[in-house]
Amino acid sequence: MKIVAEPGKQEMFIYREFDAPREAVFKAYTDPKLIVQWLGPDNMEMKIEKFDMKTGGSYRYIHSDGKGNSYGFHGSVHAVNAPQRVIQTFEFEGLPETGHVILDTADFEQLPNNRCKLTIHSVYRSVSDRDGMVASGMEAGMQQGFEKLDAILTK
Repeated sequence: MKIVAEPGKQEMFIYREFDAPREAVFKAYTDPKLIVQWLGPDNMEMKIEKFDMKTGGSYRYIHSDGKGNSYGFHGSVHAVNAPQRVIQTFEFEGLPETGHVILDTADFEQLPNNRCKLTIHSVYRSVSDRDGMVASGMEAGMQQGFEKLDAILTK
């Protein structure tokens, strides 16, 4: 996984390649039965409250750490173009004020040898929001999640 977060910019790019066809990676990203198995860090369990991954849909899920701490996330789905792209918002519910919404565009590119490249372009409300996300340890959680996704894709 490669993360590019240039200083002073409100955006971040995340790049990750998978040894699986684009259709399989897209399905794992948009199917609630699969996403609960891989999204998030190893020490968290995910519960879906709502997951309507279609153009005009929305979602809400909760990560719990087993120590009584729960973290809610929600967003709106702007576009789903299978198996190429998903555009959605993302908001962490644990901040002192609402409105720190991120716009994520996930592009799924078919590579030679039945591989897929995922590119996530995230645009934040402010540079400080983006920097806060980078400082939060999100990279480790994403890496753990993608490793779990690798295991699912090899089945």
